Amino acid sequence: MKSVKTQFAVNLLSIVSACAAIYFDFTDNSILYTFFKPLTTILIMSLLLFVKGTHALKFKNIIIAALIFCLLGDIFLLWDDYFVLGLASFLIGHLLFATGFIKLRGFHFNWVSFIIFFAIGAALLVWLKPDLEEFELPVTIYVLVITFMAWQGIGLFLEDQKIAYVFIALAVVLFMFSDAMIAVDKFKSPFKLSGLVILSSYWGSILLIVNATYLITTKKISS
Repeated sequence: MKSVKTQFAVNLLSIVSACAAIYFDFTDNSILYTFFKPLTTILIMSLLLFVKGTHALKFKNIIIAALIFCLLGDIFLLWDDYFVLGLASFLIGHLLFATGFIKLRGFHFNWVSFIIFFAIGAALLVWLKPDLEEFELPVTIYVLVITFMAWQGIGLFLEDQKIAYVFIALAVVLFMFSDAMIAVDKFKSPFKLSGLVILSSYWGSILLIVNATYLITTKKISS
């Protein structure tokens, strides 16, 4: 019961902090946004510090490492001049997420999901290419990596439909959507609600991954 209360409390605090960050971004309060953006990611990560289970510890540690790089990416992306560093941080994070997924249940090769995800990634790149300029190579590498990560995350769900893997499947789709919206906002057409759309889908994604990891590590992964 105590672990359930802790999980609920951390999730609630994370959501409150996320709402605050989104509000301060929307109202152009850069000081408070700069504070609440990394704080939200830290709060989400903190749930894994309360895990007492000993199952799949390597998986948990890989996910924590991935989230640390996401946090670095959050910080770098606060300033436009550090966009490439932010991109690199998230790229490493996605490589670690993919490694964690493979470490957990092995490499998954499903032709249907492969074709769907890589077709989406390729279509996005073709659409963005005229506007990428000097960012063409790093963005191309990034899209390939996040697509691979999402493919492996979906692979877990296709093999086993337990709730933790449902969370991971939803998370990887949200992460791809969030990053696609970043690309649209930066390279194509900035839109007013970009902060709300990007941040809510991003934090929703890592919140799902963290809760899935919590369930897996404590073996609370029943259907």
